[in-house]
Amino acid sequence: MSSSIEIKNVSKIFGPTPEDVLPMVQAGASKEDVLEKTGHTVGLDNVSMSISAGSTFVVMGLSGSGKSTLIRHINRLIDPTAGQITVDGTDILTLGKDQLQEFRRKKMSMVFQRFGLMPHKTILENVSFGLLAQGVDEDIRNNEAMKRIELVGLMGFEHQYPEQLSGGMQQRVGLARALATDPDVLLMDEAFSALDPLIRSDMQRQLIELQAKMHKTIVFITHDLDEALRLGDEIAILNGGRLVQVGKPEDIVLRPADDYVSAFVADVNTSRVLRARSIMIPEADFSLSKKKTEQVHKDTFLEEIVPTILEKRAVMAVVDNAGDVMGYISDKELGRALSKQ
Repeated sequence: MSSSIEIKNVSKIFGPTPEDVLPMVQAGASKEDVLEKTGHTVGLDNVSMSISAGSTFVVMGLSGSGKSTLIRHINRLIDPTAGQITVDGTDILTLGKDQLQEFRRKKMSMVFQRFGLMPHKTILENVSFGLLAQGVDEDIRNNEAMKRIELVGLMGFEHQYPEQLSGGMQQRVGLARALATDPDVLLMDEAFSALDPLIRSDMQRQLIELQAKMHKTIVFITHDLDEALRLGDEIAILNGGRLVQVGKPEDIVLRPADDYVSAFVADVNTSRVLRARSIMIPEADFSLSKKKTEQVHKDTFLEEIVPTILEKRAVMAVVDNAGDVMGYISDKELGRALSKQ
């Protein structure tokens, strides 16, 4: 079962007396003013967001925006100066040491940017480590670890050591390790940013495929807009510790909240971001002509259907996972969407 996460009015101030500085932040002082006048650093400034169970929620921003600080609040590697964080209705800030340890072991896992593998342990031992920490018997934990190793495409490498694997393969090990305990929540902090572009693209594709099977609640941190748009069901953009916009990829691209977001999306190729479902006209509102009709899945990117619509002059019937028609796309809808570039 996946988890829903609620982050309410969370502020984090780094320094010797954060509680004394909090009123200044709450009064609207900027991150720069707080640092200059008090020597304290504002990590997060009154951030609130809801993360739906089973979704991939991407938090992005430039260096220093607060995105990594935010994700570390969700498993309480960092405690906020003010605010509340709940997972499935449980206020995690009220958990004692033993409760928090149990929560981390069973409720969520984290995938790090630099892999975090133990070099002296085999791939199988690395992947099964979380189960070992839970006290699971060796046969059971190895069986579960092998399932995750197969899931990420590393069968045959289980007895190798991390140094024998490429960077992309090591990151797959990190992902398999995070999945081995079957957590409800998967936290991924810049998990693919250290990889070469082609390997990074492959890992993104694999994560999308895995999520389609697992339906975990994933919180993914990145500074890369293309990655955010490709992976996210929803995207939150931070700037200077403040939340400036939350929305679906098409909302971010087509309706940026301010100049900061506009600058981010200025050069985005909308055909590689927008999906069929985001521009379709609902079936009840569409007058279907005698044009040729072809079907397309709701999550298909526009770049894949442009030739069919423009060259064949076809109307695309957008269907859901069950094959039922949700709506239609004609050359008019396509033209409007692409003109946003």
